[in-house]
Amino acid sequence: NSSMANGSGGPAPAAAGELPLWELGVGVGAFALPDYRGSDEGRGYVLPVPYAVYRGEFLKADRHGIRGELFESERVELNLSVAASLPVNSSRNAARAGMPDLDPSAELGPSLELALWRSSDGRSLLELRLPLRAAFTLESSPRAIGWVATPNLNLDLRGRGALAGWNFGFLAGPLYGSRRQHEYFYGVAPQFATPSRPAYAAPGGYAGFQFLAAASRRFDGFWVGAFVRADTLRGAAFEASPLLKRDAYFAAGAGIAWVLGVSRERVEAPE
Repeated sequence: NSSMANGSGGPAPAAAGELPLWELGVGVGAFALPDYRGSDEGRGYVLPVPYAVYRGEFLKADRHGIRGELFESERVELNLSVAASLPVNSSRNAARAGMPDLDPSAELGPSLELALWRSSDGRSLLELRLPLRAAFTLESSPRAIGWVATPNLNLDLRGRGALAGWNFGFLAGPLYGSRRQHEYFYGVAPQFATPSRPAYAAPGGYAGFQFLAAASRRFDGFWVGAFVRADTLRGAAFEASPLLKRDAYFAAGAGIAWVLGVSRERVEAPE
């Protein structure tokens, strides 16, 4: 599934200063994504991109993503983790022709984050992140479609010199999913089997490995960001699925947003 998870791209915590409690804006993003992980067909998307920053004590929405801080110490944080995937029209995907469409889905769950290393100036941070999310479809009658675990190492860097003001993030780690999660994307029920697409029941387990790099910068009045993701499905539990057509791929996206308003209230927060 072409998941767009919260994660890399943010800076390591720096010295706290007074920043607006919230910032709001609007923008546009362009993305090149496979129809689903392992598909040999993909689409280009141009989508509106909301820009929202909220620096509350519990709920936070910033360059690290949308999260609720359930617990925080100098070394350990327990946050809420979210992710999403886009819908797939099966009539536009040869491998899924005649099968039901894939509804857009969302994932929600806790993420335990352990700080492994932090530079003395606070500009670099290496974390071990352990998200575990329940997945469900986004439709009039949402359905549970299993769970997803994406343990990863995440390195956040703040640019220096000519790159001052830029924030860079690098993430790498394996993916795991339950039987129901894999069945939703890679299973072929008997009634949808064809001579070239045999029936298949997808097991749970290992789902591949991901690498992601992101960069972003907040200018005066607008924000820009971009990412590239490399994904491999070699050795995945569902590798024998007739719907898995490509075991490695790249995805990328970029966006720009204009900041339309900020709050008068200021709070202590990392830059």
